[in-house]
Amino acid sequence: MAPARRRAQTRRTLSHLDARGRARMVDVGAKPATAREAVARGEVRMRPATVRLIAAGATPKGDVIAAARLAGIMAAKRTAELVPLCHPLALDAIDVDIALDPPAGRVRLESRVRLVAKTGAEMEALVAVAVAALTLYDMCKAVDRAMVIDAIRLVHKAGGRSGTFTRPGERP
Repeated sequence: MAPARRRAQTRRTLSHLDARGRARMVDVGAKPATAREAVARGEVRMRPATVRLIAAGATPKGDVIAAARLAGIMAAKRTAELVPLCHPLALDAIDVDIALDPPAGRVRLESRVRLVAKTGAEMEALVAVAVAALTLYDMCKAVDRAMVIDAIRLVHKAGGRSGTFTRPGERP
């Protein structure tokens, strides 16, 4: 496909670009408000000993799980301040679950965001997982700088014009 045609095709399919290819905030004013939900997941890989320290509450900075959960919730509420073209949303519920897997050297994170609005909650769910993972890293870096934040992804979304999406191979 020729570059000019590819750019034209991209402008038609990416709602955050105007006819000239410039970034814009999508006008959702005429859309109906619908119930929406989004689920995102990710993980932080680390030494098994680090996960055991988290489980024991023995890290130098304190309760890692509580701090990460709170950071994820707070971040979801402020997504529009972090991601330039996101609409500010009045979220109805934000859950951030954190599961420790010491033998595998992993901490698994999941966020679930619910609201009734004219636009979705995918970015809020993803931001919640990302910031919870960053908080885990920050609170544990003194004992394990080799940690890896990995596999942050949208697992499920429901509501809105585009309907339901569930990532193949994963349960919502």
